[in-house]
Amino acid sequence: MKIIGLIVNPIAGMGGRVGLKGTDGDAYLLALKKGAKPVSPRRALLFLNSIRRNDFRIISAPGIMGEDIVKKSIHSDKLVKIVGEIKYPTTPEDTRRIARIMVFDENVDLLVFVGGDGTARDICVSIGTSVPVLGVPSGVKMYSAVFANSPHDAAVILEKFLEDNVEFVLREVLDIDEDAYRRDKLIIKLYCYLKIPLIKHYVQSSKTIYEGSEEDENKRAIAEYIVENMDPNTPYILGPGSTVKEINKLLGIPYTLLGVDVIINNKLIAKDADERTLLQIISKYGKAKIVVTPIGGQGFIFGRGNQQISPSIIRKVGRNNILVVSTKRKIRDIEYLRVDTGDPFVDEMLRGYIKVLIDYGRYVVKKVI
Repeated sequence: MKIIGLIVNPIAGMGGRVGLKGTDGDAYLLALKKGAKPVSPRRALLFLNSIRRNDFRIISAPGIMGEDIVKKSIHSDKLVKIVGEIKYPTTPEDTRRIARIMVFDENVDLLVFVGGDGTARDICVSIGTSVPVLGVPSGVKMYSAVFANSPHDAAVILEKFLEDNVEFVLREVLDIDEDAYRRDKLIIKLYCYLKIPLIKHYVQSSKTIYEGSEEDENKRAIAEYIVENMDPNTPYILGPGSTVKEINKLLGIPYTLLGVDVIINNKLIAKDADERTLLQIISKYGKAKIVVTPIGGQGFIFGRGNQQISPSIIRKVGRNNILVVSTKRKIRDIEYLRVDTGDPFVDEMLRGYIKVLIDYGRYVVKKVI
């Protein structure tokens, strides 16, 4: 009977919808002031309730870092031990300390953590590659290649692990400087590696950055086509990424490279908007369009770095009013587009085939999974 260790970072992902792009340091307190709600407990519960096997036991962190969620899940009877102590609010040291206990004192067979890149770094610092680790995505950015694509996919990987039907590989733990990120600068560093159970198509890759003069020309052509074909009196919600923000550059208006901006009739009406601002704009105008680009290498169009465009907003805008754009080089490297909004209904609504604008008036069709 294999033993699974479970650690939940209860504050991971809280900054997303309120536009903070993370919860490192004092950003957690600011997220609370802005009305942010916990994300990780719900994601952890979805993961646990998606597991259909029963031949495992769980050792959990205390309280909100795992115990509370396990007891609410369909696998509450599998909780055999609670280890460590935590502070309120929880700290990175809580994660590090409990990870060490689980691995070196309790000898868990697999350590599952629910969080983002910062949590992955804490796990890596604590246990290195001593045992396999599986990340359940719940952060804002999640550039690291140690996360399942979704809580459901994490459950599938766990089931295969229990069957001894996985291979183990070393994958990169990447993270960004969140202070620089909030200043619209993307600084990504490789910190370490974790050993993970790998199943193709169920684990996300690390983020790839595409640069060069050909890329710039391609982005410009995409922006020109969008601007020339914009509907009048319609708000355009522009997601993060240099491909999308080429629209702002073309119009000569301010933008946030890593945030969400809104324009109407070629004018900026909201810069670095959060979910609440976007909902107010949609309510005022009664309509909107969304422009997003997939994360390079990972293929996510919703659920990674653009949580401000929440399931509520996607529902109101509708699938037919979503425009996906990508440079030709990036789209060639992406087998599938992916969504992980946290709302199963919205994810299902978005799945299927969708057109992707890759040049001036040129599209390819990609499958969203």
